Amino acid sequence: MKYMLNLYLLGVVLTLLSIFVRLMESVEGLLESPVPGSPWITRGQLANTEPPKGLPDHPSGGVQ
Repeated sequence: MKYMLNLYLLGVVLTLLSIFVRLMESVEGLLESPVPGSPWITRGQLANTEPPKGLPDHPSGGVQ
């Protein structure tokens, strides 16, 4: 039984460590420009993507 408790605690610790590492990488990405080879996509990178091509930008006719 003690063996199962140790495995459970090990899983909890590894999960918390993984979450902590991802949070720190996100904060680092927001504070400075991300590394080009980084696999993580931050909100800044998502905001810099080009919007989908829609209707061409032109002033409307006589509508005021």
